[in-house]
Amino acid sequence: MTVRGKLRVYLGAAPGAGTTVRMFDEARRRAGRGTDVVVGPSGGLDVDALLARAPQLAVVDGLARHWPGVERLLDAGIDVLSTLDMQDVDAVPDAVIRRAGQVELVDDGVAGPELRERALLWLADRVDKQLDAYRGPAWEVREKVVVALTGGPEGDALVRRAARIALRGRGADLLAVHVVRGDGLAEPDPAHLSRQRLLVEQLGGSFHQVVGDDVPAALLDFARGVNATQLVLGASRRGRLAQLVSRGVGATTIAGSGPIDVHLVTHEQARRGRARPARGGLTARRRLLGLALALAGLPALTVGLLSAGLSLPTDILAFLILAVGVALVGGLVPALVAAVAGFLLLNYFFTPPMHRFTVAERENLFALSAFVLVAVAVATVVDLAARRTREAAAASAEARTLSTLAGSVLHGDRPLPALLERVRESFALSGAALLLDGRVVVSAGLLDGPPTPVAADGSLVLSLYGHPLRPEDRRMVEAFAAHAAIALRQERLAAQAAEASALAEADKLRTALLSAVSHDLRTPLAAAKAAVGSLRSPDVSFSRADREELLATAEESLDKLTRLVTNLLDMSRLQAGALALSLQPVDVQDAVTLAGADLPGIARLRVPDDLPPVSADPALLDRILANLLENALHHTPPGAEVTTTAFATGETVEIHVIDHGPGVPAADRDRIFQPFQRLGDRDNTAGVGLGLALSRGLAEAMGGTLTPHDTPGGGLTMALTLRRAADSTMP
Repeated sequence: MTVRGKLRVYLGAAPGAGTTVRMFDEARRRAGRGTDVVVGPSGGLDVDALLARAPQLAVVDGLARHWPGVERLLDAGIDVLSTLDMQDVDAVPDAVIRRAGQVELVDDGVAGPELRERALLWLADRVDKQLDAYRGPAWEVREKVVVALTGGPEGDALVRRAARIALRGRGADLLAVHVVRGDGLAEPDPAHLSRQRLLVEQLGGSFHQVVGDDVPAALLDFARGVNATQLVLGASRRGRLAQLVSRGVGATTIAGSGPIDVHLVTHEQARRGRARPARGGLTARRRLLGLALALAGLPALTVGLLSAGLSLPTDILAFLILAVGVALVGGLVPALVAAVAGFLLLNYFFTPPMHRFTVAERENLFALSAFVLVAVAVATVVDLAARRTREAAAASAEARTLSTLAGSVLHGDRPLPALLERVRESFALSGAALLLDGRVVVSAGLLDGPPTPVAADGSLVLSLYGHPLRPEDRRMVEAFAAHAAIALRQERLAAQAAEASALAEADKLRTALLSAVSHDLRTPLAAAKAAVGSLRSPDVSFSRADREELLATAEESLDKLTRLVTNLLDMSRLQAGALALSLQPVDVQDAVTLAGADLPGIARLRVPDDLPPVSADPALLDRILANLLENALHHTPPGAEVTTTAFATGETVEIHVIDHGPGVPAADRDRIFQPFQRLGDRDNTAGVGLGLALSRGLAEAMGGTLTPHDTPGGGLTMALTLRRAADSTMP
């Protein structure tokens, strides 16, 4: 199969840039190294002659004219040097230039700035396209670094190394992944994983967890799924013998990584072997029982079989049953004792020649050997099963504890106290405290006696009081400490978010206030100033009627300005909780009559004469009713009426201000009580939109409510509910 030749193009920024000279310099250099070089004529290219000559390198000046012939030469395995000017780039198919192994820009100073810039941009674009083609669809412009975590102590070093690699990649994304074995055999340390997750997030990365029995395949699937460019792994913790048996995760991952760069990072735990859990198989009590069964059962069985006079196979089966029973009770060590002692007893008392430790027949030797092997195999399986059972039970207990811990942290309003209380209860401690730089941040229970410190994160320490920790409990406590560090960070973030939310709300309120009052305060000020200025003008003589009208305008504008300022001050006092109240019995009929005295259009007032008084601040109640009546009048069409009714219901009195205007949709009824909200208004003459917001705030300050309802037949009914005065009784 013919290998395609290589094309090298000398790209000129402008005609006369020196591409031909540079091309022939390269041809002479290669000829000097022994390359067979043939120069094709500049006037015409005899492709057939060149193919018959079959040189190693053909020199063809002018790719724009001869590119079909150049393609034939390349297909025949002949390397080609050619030239191309920027003005002729469009004459050459892009596929031809894209297949060029090298494109060299030539500019001997003849090109102007515009041509030079165009050539550089074209060349840069071509390089980007080639890079994208090389990387393929799985690559992205932005680097992504994935670090694999096993849950071991080396994870901290791996995360920091991966972060440095990402930093060198000009802001590359950092992702950490932990593969959970589906068979549950690999048991990561939850404290290490929690701490490493926190470290990853502090470094600006993200933590991920996937499930898979084949760890290298799971890692590569995840890396390809996120379009990772680099994968960071820790050097194997297995010993040399284990690495001879199988290649391990690192070597297997490298073999299948493809275009993804894999970094194997050494660490202190490399080749030290995996840390074995401190949990044994069977308990010491069961081992002692098994040993006692072997020591007592073997002599008894021997005496019984000697008196029975059975055959040798039957004797071997009897001793095997005893060995299996010892294995089930006591595990590996007692079973080994029973197997070896049983072998010796069978050899001495039951195998010819009798009373000698020799075996005359090969069949008997095989039977005795099989007896020992079966007994040892059964004992090993029983011991391993017991170990796995205890490990599974312990892991299940840890999982339940961590699940309960996570639930208490997630669902509690104060996660840190809940976490510390959970630590104290889980390990029967008298108290627990979280210390930051030696200072108690939060505590639970009694902090008496010498503390047992457990590092959480940096200067954060979890101190436990009551009794020393058992070695098997320390790992779980470290997981609690890591959760405490996360919970503390969450509390700080929540506090910062609340502070930011309050600042944002205040900023929103300030912006709305400025937007509203920029017109509504300026308008009455401008009207009053214009009226007063006109009256003071020495150049104009006003009639008495004109002066009265100007004075009325100034007074009306100043009254409007006073109401606006008063509403703003009352709203600020409400929000600050500094509104002073003077609650006293108030007659509802008098209050409604007084509030509507200066408002035209109040046609109907239906308040029973025997209505009990309400407990309210008279001035604030007047403000509420005036705002409600003014708002109802503003939205009532000409010819319609505003009706005010009141009635007693149990311990409260309801006052309804009813209009027959356009009403308010149910979805917008909460919005009408927001400050500076003028829902449905089409002009800027209705105030700053504080009336209803202030009215609801004043009503709630007096222990009442203000709620909107639909008016039958169309419109809006505002229902003000207040408590009855304490000294009033139902009529």
